Amino acid sequence: MTNSLNSILLTTSLDSLNLKPLPPQTQQRLLRFPLSHQDSGLLPLEQIGEVLRVNVTDILLVPEMPACVLGICNWRGDMIWLVDISQLMGYSPLEKPGEFSDTLVVLVVEVNQQSLGLVVSQVNDIEYHDLQHLQPAIPGVFPPKLLPFILGSLPEDQGIVLNIHAISHYPLWQRHRE
Repeated sequence: MTNSLNSILLTTSLDSLNLKPLPPQTQQRLLRFPLSHQDSGLLPLEQIGEVLRVNVTDILLVPEMPACVLGICNWRGDMIWLVDISQLMGYSPLEKPGEFSDTLVVLVVEVNQQSLGLVVSQVNDIEYHDLQHLQPAIPGVFPPKLLPFILGSLPEDQGIVLNIHAISHYPLWQRHRE
């Protein structure tokens, strides 16, 4: 019995099964977090180095910075900027200055060996989305302050995909990194 089964397996070609190759994987893993009560942001998971909690007492305030910059903190021996991503995008700040909880949720993003801490109210979930279906960021659909920082939105109000390269190369960080 085993010999006849082996002979059948050896004579059967995979080509005769008419199997089609699998289509290329176009979906990407994105991390979802709230930007406001109604809008949520998404970032490609491979651009996030770490999600961490930072104690407010570990943040060093930096004078003469916009309100969206909460300060700097130590991350793995390097100092990183902490930015309220909602406020940077033109939404309401997470909390009023001085009213933060004991810890902040920080998404550490890395672009070209530079790290930046994006402070969010919470992390919701990791989702799979096909970025080929992104609707472009056009004036009138998005607030003007948001336009430079987004790649586009997913259909059916599934969220705003942020452009981490534009955020990390914002001129404000470049001036103060040197």
